[in-house]
Amino acid sequence: MKIEFTQREQELLTHKLKEYLNNELNCDIGQFDAEFLLEFISKDIGVYYYNKGLQDAQELFKSKIEMVTDAIYEIEIPTEFSGR
Repeated sequence: MKIEFTQREQELLTHKLKEYLNNELNCDIGQFDAEFLLEFISKDIGVYYYNKGLQDAQELFKSKIEMVTDAIYEIEIPTEFSGR
């Protein structure tokens, strides 16, 4: 799966890369090089952030499901079949 950005997002991210490299590393790169760097980061590094985001979302979802399950258990009326 390829991470894709809109043209506006790509322009903003490219600008941020150029600005960071210039300010922090005193390295001035052109637009073309910045676009290639963004493509590399998106393709080869971005997948790790993407997967981490999915894992975090899955953990959040599990936690919310547990909360719902607990809330349902709390309002359950005990019967001879409920085991309570």
